[in-house]
Amino acid sequence: MDFLKSMAIAASGLKAQAGRMRVISENIANADSTAQQPGGDPYRRKVPTFQAEVDRALEAKVVSLGRVRPDGSDFRVKYEPNHPAADPSGYVKYPNVNTLVEMTDMREAQRSYEANLNVIGATRRMIQRTLELLRT
Repeated sequence: MDFLKSMAIAASGLKAQAGRMRVISENIANADSTAQQPGGDPYRRKVPTFQAEVDRALEAKVVSLGRVRPDGSDFRVKYEPNHPAADPSGYVKYPNVNTLVEMTDMREAQRSYEANLNVIGATRRMIQRTLELLRT
């Protein structure tokens, strides 16, 4: 594999993981939000997907952030009759966001991002070393 392809593949991974971290951050930020009106639905967790693409110029497969889809799992429900978003029965719906799961996903995305950065750094060092060998 040539250097340009490895850099392009790693760069696509960086971009995809950055998008994933953005979605996860939005989930964490809205983990405790409630509906605007009584009995309404709160924020629904979003799940990022990835898709493979072909970069025809480089003839290489790359990754990109695919469609961000809503998580269909049930909302958390708490009995809080005095809450402004409570339904007539006194229950408040909270987002279907589990902060522990989101933090775990965030850490995984960070590690993947770092791995792609390491690939770019290693490729850069190989290019520099090759140039040094050619000079001598």
